[in-house]
Amino acid sequence: MQSHFSLIWESVADAIPEQIALIQGDRRITWRDYEERAARLAQGLIDAGLGHDAKVGMYLYNSPEYAETNFAAMKIGGVPINVNYRYLDEELHYLLENADVEALVFHSSLGDRVARVCDRLPMLKAIICVDDGPAEDGSMGPTNGISYDAFLSQASGTARTQPRGDEIYMLYTGGTTGMPKGVMYPLDAFTEFFMRGFPPMIGLAPFEDAAQFAAAARQMVDANTAVVAMSGPPLMHGTGCWLGLMFPHMLGGTAVLLENRGFKPEEVWDTVERDRISQIVIVGDAFAKPLLRALETTPNRWDTSSLKLMISSGAMFTTEVKRGLINHVPELAIADVLGSTEGGMGQSIMTRDTPASETAKFTLLPVAKVLLPDGSREVIPGSGEVGMVAQGGMVPLGYYKDPEKSAKTFKEIDGKRYAFPGDMATIDADGTVNLLGRGSNCINTGGEKVFPEEVEEALKLHDAVGDALVFGLDDERFGSRVAGVVSLEQGCSAEIGEILEATRQLLAGYKVPKELLQVPVVPRAPNGKPDYKTAKSLMMNSQPTD
Repeated sequence: MQSHFSLIWESVADAIPEQIALIQGDRRITWRDYEERAARLAQGLIDAGLGHDAKVGMYLYNSPEYAETNFAAMKIGGVPINVNYRYLDEELHYLLENADVEALVFHSSLGDRVARVCDRLPMLKAIICVDDGPAEDGSMGPTNGISYDAFLSQASGTARTQPRGDEIYMLYTGGTTGMPKGVMYPLDAFTEFFMRGFPPMIGLAPFEDAAQFAAAARQMVDANTAVVAMSGPPLMHGTGCWLGLMFPHMLGGTAVLLENRGFKPEEVWDTVERDRISQIVIVGDAFAKPLLRALETTPNRWDTSSLKLMISSGAMFTTEVKRGLINHVPELAIADVLGSTEGGMGQSIMTRDTPASETAKFTLLPVAKVLLPDGSREVIPGSGEVGMVAQGGMVPLGYYKDPEKSAKTFKEIDGKRYAFPGDMATIDADGTVNLLGRGSNCINTGGEKVFPEEVEEALKLHDAVGDALVFGLDDERFGSRVAGVVSLEQGCSAEIGEILEATRQLLAGYKVPKELLQVPVVPRAPNGKPDYKTAKSLMMNSQPTD
């Protein structure tokens, strides 16, 4: 068997057809029905004129239809394209045009936006609507669209994967450092990365042969150890889709999708108890703090005994919050992964029996290095040198239709290709990596460099501070000055001056924000990642407090 996600999922469906593949609320979809529906969708796409390398857009909230579309696109040798459901007209048009999308599957509540842009997308051959109610203008989308169920029913048959070996997988970044970019991977190498890297997270040896997965799925079902995974962030983001859907499905696991379209910690714990979740995916403190707060408020409300693994990636996850979660869920192991859409670089693991890991400290993966900014050599452990984290394992092919940005991010050093997503770090004498933050967010104030994540961590150590974002503002004297926004924990109060004074005890004076604004909620994307643009706008449009 070739290394190809949809081939593996088809073999799993053949091995355990009656097991549950997808859950959302009262919806339960077996592996037989999951594969059959994806196969009908795939055939419908072929009937509509799509073929190898065709791009299939998913402008969808979390739903079984998202998973089915992702599966179907790979069945035809095409490329599923994640589309942020927050995008409005011009953002939506930009991404669909940039990705060369030929079919779009969308929720009807987003249909007004689709209707306004589809006439400017001449490559579109199929516009497929999943009914979740009318859009803001009362419409259900463009008049030339077809309902999802009708599209499946009129398909001329069902399609099975016929790989050629040159398929790609692509994920669009969130655009936090510019316009969204499609990160391209060779699909076979991307599948093999999951085969080797993720089974050890649940206590299995790395898989070297794709054919192993169907047998493993059958064994895990028979032993009642099948993975039941739930994603906190939306599937439109890599963390949620990869760790909450695609990998669990390789082992015949069940992917559980939350019903609410906003993160509600009580719903998460209700679902953990109801569906016996064994693995949960989150994005740092933005998810972990509300989850911990719910457990602290009603500590005996939920049965969390099924939960064994929590995986976080993409944002800061503080040690104190990890400790708190493990205190309430003693059998929990927390894997904090240093990575990005461009590749994985390091991780830290915490359980009740291991020493507590420090915030933003990671053990580098063997394929990763920290190099000086000019790439001349590796950072010397214990030297205090600041370098760039480079990922040299499964390096992407590049950014779709952007050779200039590709050349800046993916570089060859001493005959080996590396990805440089922009993360800056130092290395302790023992080899531990201290993540400082993205170089693109670095604030240069009077010649001193300040990494926002370091200041955010210090602000959040104040007992009353629930969340924080830090950024630079133009300054006539220093070029930039450090500023930030904070929100307080529910029921807590604190003066801005008090928070700043506490922060001065932890950081050098030039790193302490010169302006700090309290806001009801610190702005973040649905996946928990920081929204610095909105945070800065809040500061600029308000009268800040020093």
